[in-house]
Amino acid sequence: MTDLSTDLIEGADQIAIFMYGDAKKRRRVYHLAETSSLPVFRLGNILCARKSTLLAWIAEQEKAA
Repeated sequence: MTDLSTDLIEGADQIAIFMYGDAKKRRRVYHLAETSSLPVFRLGNILCARKSTLLAWIAEQEKAA
């Protein structure tokens, strides 16, 4: 089991940095979240994701391509 403190990403900026290497891509993260295309969730008003879940989702996207 992955430790939550190292697996949790908080905020669209941090999710964008993890996925795209650039916080400027946060609008893309918001768009994917709004269209339910990205496995994210909210803790209050903060958009969050698990690194392990995002990596698994990316692997699924690669297989489908």
